[in-house]
Amino acid sequence: MEFEPSKDQQMLRDMVRQFVEKEAKPTAALRDDEAIWPTELVKKMGELGLLGVAVKEEYGGSGLDYISYAIVVEELSRVDASLGVIASVNNSLVCYGLERFGSEDQKRELLTSLASGRTLGAFSLSEPGAGSDAAAQKTTAVRDGDHYVINGVKNWVTNGDHADTIILMALTDPSKGVKGITAFLVDTHEPGCSIVKVENKLGIRSAHSCQMAYDNFRVPLWRRLGEEGQGFKIAMTILSAGRIGIAAQALGIAQGAYEAALGYAKIREQFGKPIHEFQAVGFTLADMATRIKAARLLTYEAAWRKNSGLDYVKDASMAKVFASETAMWVATKAIQIHGSNGYSKEYPVERFFREAKITEIYEGTSEIQRLVISREITRD
Repeated sequence: MEFEPSKDQQMLRDMVRQFVEKEAKPTAALRDDEAIWPTELVKKMGELGLLGVAVKEEYGGSGLDYISYAIVVEELSRVDASLGVIASVNNSLVCYGLERFGSEDQKRELLTSLASGRTLGAFSLSEPGAGSDAAAQKTTAVRDGDHYVINGVKNWVTNGDHADTIILMALTDPSKGVKGITAFLVDTHEPGCSIVKVENKLGIRSAHSCQMAYDNFRVPLWRRLGEEGQGFKIAMTILSAGRIGIAAQALGIAQGAYEAALGYAKIREQFGKPIHEFQAVGFTLADMATRIKAARLLTYEAAWRKNSGLDYVKDASMAKVFASETAMWVATKAIQIHGSNGYSKEYPVERFFREAKITEIYEGTSEIQRLVISREITRD
């Protein structure tokens, strides 16, 4: 059992860290404050191969493993969680879904450009009345010759206003419930697809999440992903892989908050000595480091299991719930260590605090993760 990253994985970590430190960190606070989409940074991520990390090279990807993918998302999120989630969505919710379920023509036509960063993808499952209850879909797709006509509204579509291709779930047979949901590969440049609003969010504000409407939107038959009625299964399979990415995002947020708190505790003095010498602060830093290491091991094990072709559903949920709650705890403690300065936007810990919260919510809330885990561990 190997606990150290390979030489190639360490080189990848160093490359991503250099990129974010030099090019993303100087503008992270401004982009978050003003909700500025990181156009040039996303383009550079594509050029560096960070938008299709685990996709085979023949389909435009970097051909690396899922541990490498987790490292990429972690390092991006350590500086800017918005970049982390943009990459996570494109990699695990879109590219993985296409590579796993797409036809050869779909892979050649769509996956190659998505994995290479020439285009960008999004994933669309949630609706105004369908969050954790993903089966409560209302958006419909009616067959009309060699097309489907889609009508409905989708919520929380991350990357939506800049995406070229969206994996969208819609009802082709409402009478069948979850077995009536079908997946489609939506071309956002076609008429009938519109952005209703870009959400004004608490955190990860540089990564846009949108409400999108479909009004008699026509999708050609060749853009159906899988067969009719397979959409719910496809969505759940994609989300299980996506939880590794969100665990890695949470891990990066926790690491960034911890590093900020550690650095501050070494230079901030009270009562004539650095505050890390006070047991209350020193023990908090020790707990931060310990929880982060545990979250990293859980996340990398889930990624390893996926690489190895083993069942990873439980492990991905364990990694996500633990890493996300670790991120929230570490960010909260980081603010406390900073004292009143932690409440100021002049210091990065308040942004890490706001970024951490969403990792407990999207791609399955902590409650949903515990439901998945409980079902897995009690299965006969």
